[in-house]
Amino acid sequence: QVQLEESGGGLVQAGGSLRLSCAASGSIFSSNVMGWYRQAPGKQREMVATITSGGTSNFAAFVQGRFTISRGNGENTAVLQMNGLKPEDTAVYYCNFRRQGFTNGYWGKGTQVTVSS
Repeated sequence: QVQLEESGGGLVQAGGSLRLSCAASGSIFSSNVMGWYRQAPGKQREMVATITSGGTSNFAAFVQGRFTISRGNGENTAVLQMNGLKPEDTAVYYCNFRRQGFTNGYWGKGTQVTVSS
């Protein structure tokens, strides 16, 4: 089992910044992928950004250079820095942890991000 602890999120005005952090603990796979996904009301959950244990990152097209993802202090922490936030970024953001090469993984409880116009 893997436990995910998320922090960050909140309310910010358009153009502002937020930082989301996710720490994984438990039965950690050495080759893994951590990522952030989001789900807005009435919409499906979608990928925002992922990063492998080797540091390779991937971003959704809508990010358009506004967000960065990194492995924080410790190998099993993923930090999503979001700049230039837009009202359409409003959603619940979920952390995901999975073994590299696998599609299923573990999910955090989610953290609300609200961007006001």
